[in-house]
Amino acid sequence: MAGSLLALPQDVSLERIVAVARERGYTAHGEMFSAASMARLAEEVFGCQVELLAGGLGEPNQSRVLRHLISGRPLLVPYDEDFNHEPCKKSGHKAHWAVGAGVLLGVPSPALSPDYEEDTELKGLFYPASGKPPPPLPDPPEAIYLLCKQGKSWHYQLWDYQQLCESNLQLAQLAPSRTTDGRVYVVPPGGVLAGLCGQALLLQP
Repeated sequence: MAGSLLALPQDVSLERIVAVARERGYTAHGEMFSAASMARLAEEVFGCQVELLAGGLGEPNQSRVLRHLISGRPLLVPYDEDFNHEPCKKSGHKAHWAVGAGVLLGVPSPALSPDYEEDTELKGLFYPASGKPPPPLPDPPEAIYLLCKQGKSWHYQLWDYQQLCESNLQLAQLAPSRTTDGRVYVVPPGGVLAGLCGQALLLQP
């Protein structure tokens, strides 16, 4: 999903991604409990640049994440997935990866710069002006939602930024069901807490 947002010269199949991850020892069954391994995998299979963020999605990282998304580049973020695919807090027992593809900011109208253009059909909805560098962030946004997608869902959803931030920050444990299912998973030193908690990836060509 992230690769499709990078305008790659050719598509990289899911089979190829999983094969490389297995060859490198990043995964055994498709699991990915290390953000650092996910970053190396993305760099290898997509030929892209990846910035690994630590310390969560709040400030000082929040401004970088929002600017990254406004510029049209994908975010990869681990979180706990609820029954409806939205973020929840299950201590890492429902840990999954999601791709962020965009951002919706709620701002007072006087806060917008002329670098934003209003949608022709939906009044009050503004986009960065085409053909120009990404405009500055409205300061401060009164509401922040990310346009995200999880691999088991057909559709993008709008997720509250703070909920995703909180979900990402509490990833701490491997699900008990995984420890008793008879399979061996690739878990980094320090476990899920060290591998995923408070981490996210910014991908760019």
